[in-house]
Amino acid sequence: MPTLREEINKLRAFESPAVEAFLNLERTSALLHAQAQRLFRPHGLSPATYNILRILRGHAPDPARPNPRTCSQVKADMVTPVPDLTRLVERLGAAGLVARAACPGDARSVHLTITDAGRALLAALDGPVAALHARQLGHLSERELRQLSRLLEKARSAPDPDQGQDQGQDQDRASP
Repeated sequence: MPTLREEINKLRAFESPAVEAFLNLERTSALLHAQAQRLFRPHGLSPATYNILRILRGHAPDPARPNPRTCSQVKADMVTPVPDLTRLVERLGAAGLVARAACPGDARSVHLTITDAGRALLAALDGPVAALHARQLGHLSERELRQLSRLLEKARSAPDPDQGQDQGQDQDRASP
């Protein structure tokens, strides 16, 4: 199995293990994301629009009992945040996969629900998505997958270096 350094033809060692780990995450994420895009594209979806449909289905598992979500709620639940959620929802609505309705009591918000067509599309994709994940990560043991998830969660729990830097800059400006 080639190392990242070999894959990208890097001549010298990485500046630090943190740089190497970050670049490994970026390379792996790009590869897995591209594979998902290839699966979703023929169905008129992207990984982001698939995620929106999954969120809406997950919050209303019984079609007889819809549980509308606002765009803000969906945005908060996204695996990968997107800046253009409204445009993506409009595209899903135009395709008949999502229904939009004004929120009672808040004219600025829109309630989103997954349609029967959206449910059917997700049902058709459930097997192929599971197979994709099995091809992508099935060579890792269950123990390794749990360890990988724990390490990624731990990496995400680190303090945001930009927040501290911004706060420090603000404090510097406020100092005499």
